[in-house]
Amino acid sequence: MTENDFNVAADAVFRRIEQANDDSDQDIDYDSNGVVMEIEFGNGSKIIVNRHAPNQEIWLAAKSGGFHYAVHDGDWISQRDGSELFAKLTELFAEQGARIHF
Repeated sequence: MTENDFNVAADAVFRRIEQANDDSDQDIDYDSNGVVMEIEFGNGSKIIVNRHAPNQEIWLAAKSGGFHYAVHDGDWISQRDGSELFAKLTELFAEQGARIHF
């Protein structure tokens, strides 16, 4: 995957998260470069979504841990546990009491 292909795919991930979050109470902020998305919940906890271009991965950081996802056959999959990115995000949001399906 080229760097441009990765950025297009990562942009799509960020848009999908924003769209799923549109009807909820979570606040989304970005760093000045648009590389890091910070999602803050009503209880003060956060999920951080980071595009890591050198490894062509999307990284998640949450109260329950850190997770790395790379594209495999068109899906964002964790090398560590085989989970899919949007399924993990649904799980992480649910841990914060937010019912969002991506």
